[in-house]
Amino acid sequence: MSETNPYAQLGVSEEASFEEVQAARAQLLSQCQGDDRRTQAVEMAYDAILMDRLRQRQEGRIKVPERIRYAERNVVATAEKNDTRTVTLPAWAEHLRSFVDTPSAQDVALPALAYGGLGYWAWAVSANAALPVALGIAASLYFLNRKENRFGRALLLTVVGLVVGAVVGNVLLSLSLGLPPNTAISWGIFLILWLVNSFLR
Repeated sequence: MSETNPYAQLGVSEEASFEEVQAARAQLLSQCQGDDRRTQAVEMAYDAILMDRLRQRQEGRIKVPERIRYAERNVVATAEKNDTRTVTLPAWAEHLRSFVDTPSAQDVALPALAYGGLGYWAWAVSANAALPVALGIAASLYFLNRKENRFGRALLLTVVGLVVGAVVGNVLLSLSLGLPPNTAISWGIFLILWLVNSFLR
């Protein structure tokens, strides 16, 4: 190896990339394990190349790639690209969102099973769907009270759900789906109670 030219000492050209210089250094160090004099010579050549590259950069003879020179710009651009925040909602929409829950699958499935079974029962005994509706009201009180342990609120939401559900049931009845009146109204009630139980906070 030449004692004067650090590039020749590492076995790379002066145009070699930084990665090539590092690879040459690592290879030579692995070959001269246990030989402190050769290890020191390799390290000194590597340091000399780094200093030479730094001097060339300062003199403007080495063009630094944009991705390295302005790395912080890339970080900002990537952050903006990956920004998945939603647009800020108006105050009234944020207020409405405070009433909507993000339920677990169990919190959706259990009321769905209960009201699905009650809906089938109401259809099977269409002439007298009062008992399934009464059990639906009891189920609503149970599910809502279990969620927040506030019985008064659970009662209020159940009554509101019952009224809205009756309106939805009348809409179902007016669609001429061939449903008996009691079944249509009970299905509307069960649908709204399921939504209230699952998604209202």
